[in-house]
Amino acid sequence: MNFKQALRLPVVVLLAVLPAFATAAEPAEPTAAEPLRVLLVAGGCCHDYAAQTQILKKGIEARIRAQVDVVYNPDKSTKAMFEIYGNPDWAKGYDVVLHDECSAEVTDPAYVGRILAAHRRGTPAVNLHCAMHSYRWGDFRQAVAPGADNGGWFEMLGLQSTGHGPQQPIEITFADRAHPITKPLADWKTVNEELYNNIQVLPTAKVIATGRQLVPPKPGEQADPAAKPTEATAVVAWVNEYGPNKTRIFSTSLGHNNDTVADDRYLELVTRGLLWAAGRLGDDGSIPTEVK
Repeated sequence: MNFKQALRLPVVVLLAVLPAFATAAEPAEPTAAEPLRVLLVAGGCCHDYAAQTQILKKGIEARIRAQVDVVYNPDKSTKAMFEIYGNPDWAKGYDVVLHDECSAEVTDPAYVGRILAAHRRGTPAVNLHCAMHSYRWGDFRQAVAPGADNGGWFEMLGLQSTGHGPQQPIEITFADRAHPITKPLADWKTVNEELYNNIQVLPTAKVIATGRQLVPPKPGEQADPAAKPTEATAVVAWVNEYGPNKTRIFSTSLGHNNDTVADDRYLELVTRGLLWAAGRLGDDGSIPTEVK
């Protein structure tokens, strides 16, 4: 069939044969991957969460393609609660949740159970600083047993902590340099920070960084003038596999002061922890192009 014959065909037939005469269409431009969806929940006692939420949001979004949505409660007590957790599907639509709460006296098992249920179903989590001292009841100062009524939050974290010493610099050492989170990171020393104790590291957890702090004698104590500071050590960053789906969890107990949270080395650690938890970090520690 020549071109003049094609012009005399009915429109329906003409549409069927025109591609034989048309040039190939240009390939469509690839669509950009969706940014990593991060939910940051923050508020409660003892910290400048109003500033730290913004430091974290800006720091993460500057490093990777991410959308950080902030849920902030200005309640500065240890009883701070979050309306979002009243919805059983509170984590729906998010790739990873960043817990930055300080809610030590929130002890309602049903409330805490709704938080944990999302992570048991497979939503990854990153936990910062006082999240380690939240949602605890009963004799939490003793090592909780597996499956204990007051052990759910610790099982998600992968480590149990109950307190901290004074604010002094902490020397950070990456204990597992082969882990994707830590591969490009270098040891560093923080400004004044709180070193959280370790009551137990659960079997599902893996330590990736430790901290060393020199603790001076307490003010007012009768001490030998020649006495040297005591040394305290503890785990400060770790990963965990939680629940039947082995949900990825990353945690760091660092992050009390704004200067620590704003430190590029801290933001890099948290960002890489987010990527790892969400399954978006290469085994070699590389960041995939779609989230750079």
